[in-house]
Amino acid sequence: MIVNEAYAVCQRLASTHYENFPVASHLLPRAMRTHVAAIYAFARKADDFADEGVRDANQRLALLDDWRLRLASCTDGGAGGGESESDAIFLALANTIRERRLPIKLFEDLLSAFRQDVTTRRYESWSELLDYCRRSANPIGRLVLRVAGREDANLDRASDAVCTALQLTNFWQDIERDWQKGRLYLPLSDLRSFGVQPEGLEKHSLDENWRNLLSLMAERTRALYDEGRPVCDGVTGRLRYELRMTWLGGRRILDALGRNRFDVFTRRPTLGAGDIPALAWGALWWRTSQPGH
Repeated sequence: MIVNEAYAVCQRLASTHYENFPVASHLLPRAMRTHVAAIYAFARKADDFADEGVRDANQRLALLDDWRLRLASCTDGGAGGGESESDAIFLALANTIRERRLPIKLFEDLLSAFRQDVTTRRYESWSELLDYCRRSANPIGRLVLRVAGREDANLDRASDAVCTALQLTNFWQDIERDWQKGRLYLPLSDLRSFGVQPEGLEKHSLDENWRNLLSLMAERTRALYDEGRPVCDGVTGRLRYELRMTWLGGRRILDALGRNRFDVFTRRPTLGAGDIPALAWGALWWRTSQPGH
């Protein structure tokens, strides 16, 4: 398999998985698109190992360990030879890492978060949840910036805030789905403060204490979106519009959750084709708009 074919496999994988936000979309500069698809394919498959298909935790961890070994091998020149989807991912990824000089630590952080999804079902504190986001979401933003040729501490911090906010928004959006998998991405200390029990989710309804708790989570998340907003202006060209639309899309879902009083049991808000005009308008008129509008 040649490198161009490997990238094509990654781009197909990126286009066939459901996401709230476009992956390697045509808004990205062409020179970035294939590299972002390779990064996404690596992370998507590892996330699937943690979540789907194999029920036994030890088997899931073994798959993730193998993924980590293949990552190390591909950076040492060991990618290539096979014709499977996984072979294609690592062939493309090795080329991307080499061409864009990407830090391996960011990929290792992603894998550590996926392992944690297998072993950890509850989070005691807000800081523990943020640490998970630091490894499960923030590396993606930093890798995109590196693919764009940007290495700047201020941009990294802003990107981290947005990526964490996007991850948290997805948690609030997927409370029911995660609970069905036995996971709860809500700080237990906050649950106790609001006098709610996780098992209340079995009733598929939220009382006022639950809604107040989730309102606090949304408020914290909104503050992170605002903290990270400068990254959307810290880049140039088409990437700027990609980041603006991603930021606006996340806020749009968070706002929809609030309007629905966080009742994801009867209506789980998502982004669709009908949202694109509003997001595009917001991206174009970004400088004259207020955060969140």
